Amino acid sequence: MSVTSESAAQQTLHRVFGYETFRGEQGAVIEHVVGGGDAVVLMPTGGGKSLCYQIPALVRPGTGIVISPLIALMQDQVDALRALGVRAGFMNSTQDFDERRSMEAQFVAGELDILYLAPERLRLDSTLSLLARGEISVFAIDEAHCVAQWGHDFRPDYLALSVLGERWPDVPRIALTATATDATHREITQRLGMPEARHFVASFDRPNIQYRVVGKSDPKKQLLTFLKEEHPGDAGIVYCLSRNSTEKTAEYLSRNGVEAVPYHAGLDAGTRAAHQSRFLREEGLVVVATIAFGMGIDKPDVRFVAHLDLPKSVEGYYQETGRAGRDGAPSTAWMAYGLQDVVQQRKLIQGGEGDEAFRRRAASHLDSMLALCETVQCRRAQLLTYFGQEPGEQTCGNCDTCLTPPETWDGTVVSQKLLSTVVRLKRERNQKFGAGQIIDILLGRKTAKTIQFDHDQLSVFGIGEELAEAEWRGVVRQLLAQGLLAVEGEYGTLVLTEESGSVLGREREVLLRKEPKRPTTRSGGSGERKAKSAAAAADLPAEAVPVFEALRAWRGATAKELGLPAYVIFHDATLREIATLRPASLGELGGVSGLGEKKLATYGEGVLDVLAELGDAAASAAVPETAPAAAPEPKAPPAAAQDTDPEFGWGEEPPEYE
Repeated sequence: MSVTSESAAQQTLHRVFGYETFRGEQGAVIEHVVGGGDAVVLMPTGGGKSLCYQIPALVRPGTGIVISPLIALMQDQVDALRALGVRAGFMNSTQDFDERRSMEAQFVAGELDILYLAPERLRLDSTLSLLARGEISVFAIDEAHCVAQWGHDFRPDYLALSVLGERWPDVPRIALTATATDATHREITQRLGMPEARHFVASFDRPNIQYRVVGKSDPKKQLLTFLKEEHPGDAGIVYCLSRNSTEKTAEYLSRNGVEAVPYHAGLDAGTRAAHQSRFLREEGLVVVATIAFGMGIDKPDVRFVAHLDLPKSVEGYYQETGRAGRDGAPSTAWMAYGLQDVVQQRKLIQGGEGDEAFRRRAASHLDSMLALCETVQCRRAQLLTYFGQEPGEQTCGNCDTCLTPPETWDGTVVSQKLLSTVVRLKRERNQKFGAGQIIDILLGRKTAKTIQFDHDQLSVFGIGEELAEAEWRGVVRQLLAQGLLAVEGEYGTLVLTEESGSVLGREREVLLRKEPKRPTTRSGGSGERKAKSAAAAADLPAEAVPVFEALRAWRGATAKELGLPAYVIFHDATLREIATLRPASLGELGGVSGLGEKKLATYGEGVLDVLAELGDAAASAAVPETAPAAAPEPKAPPAAAQDTDPEFGWGEEPPEYE
């Protein structure tokens, strides 16, 4: 990068976004793209991917074209950019003819810095003709893993995006994703036709996220306890496998004092849009969703992501949990996991669509996910290793296996007993059963079923009384995870594998993990967080906490008045810095990180008014003869400073993809 372009990128970072320095690989990526090079960028959620294409779009001549898979979020992305003074817009199927015509005219006239397009629009000749009439600074392909047909979130329309390099060979392209294995990485490069692209891979470590897996017993009740004890009043996402489960879980939480709404593809479009809008604009709302929800969500203060069902792959799990803690504050990735999850996922793979190669890949993805759940090592280290990164020698100290290291025990004998039961049923009775019946046989239970099939006459009946039922279910789960047992057929019956013989023949030792006790949470003691904004106010001096709360109240009132998500006004990190520094002038306020020129002009006076009133109240309280001053009312920015251009006042609509 030349001195001039480096200066332009750095100046843009400070002037528009309010930051002094780039983070991690950002500077190198921007330098390369501003210079005209193609790039493939793998960077974790919250790592600052957006700046990697936004700044080149602002520095290079022309309009940056951003390909984004979810149209429901384009309005929010445009709102956030316009709040920074960036001339941004979008084109998708939610707009009427006049709106699209206006946007087309602005693009052709060079009046847009950034234009968002849904991927299917690139299939239209009219869109390609439109792009040919304007000047394009950069093509950004967001969520680039959607091009991977073997990945966890394939979108067929992404396969057509190689046309960009063919039609505009001199325009740099940047493909970005928050998650990709080496195989997905290669597929992105190949299918987008970017053989000369430079690859940038940032660390996948998210040290602020605490990863935890608990044994599943009564999952909804476990979830409720987790939320009430550790995340009262926090915004978060709960993922479930089925639509029915999302609705029942959301209803259960709401009935028990946790405000929650469901989100899945079976809801009508208006309900989905309303629930997503509430999640983005309200504080403390929980969304219970299938994987149809979450991609592209830029809400920084999601304090937890919970899974009530086992994700299908580590990639999917990583991307979903990465939606927590984008602001860098402590957050939790919590999962309830049990035997039925393993059985169900195996059945889904066997009975699902696709050829044998697809099923093998799906089984491989599931095996990796099971290994993550069953590991006795640091979960963070296992995640990093999966993505081909060196975890280092030290454990993370912020996952359940580090906080409460699980014990291992020699489970060879009990494994032999269980496998022998499967063998006896097959050889002596030509029968196959699921885990429940096999455990009843091992425990010597004379149930109607064991008596009906004369299972109480088997030589293995009652040989497993040294373990409780829950422990036996753990043994079955871990044998499935280790490939020593398999699930077969519609009813999830247990069968042996090629590896089972080595255990029965005493040629292989089987180590099993004991379920760890509940780990100490990040806040210590009981782990409860007494106030809604405890995480947001973390590390603040005591005297700055009421200032921070007053600024949050002002931000909430301002966001509501303007119809914007609160984080579009200011992130919590910016409010924390303001509360600590207590700037007394616009000049001093301009030194706060994350406060660019446009936001300073729009909201600066409102912030200073809040601080001044707090100061006046404190001064009045210090004089005994004077009655205590009333608490300050949050102030919205002056009307003249509000960005209310009606041309960009479109509402949200449901996604074109689920």
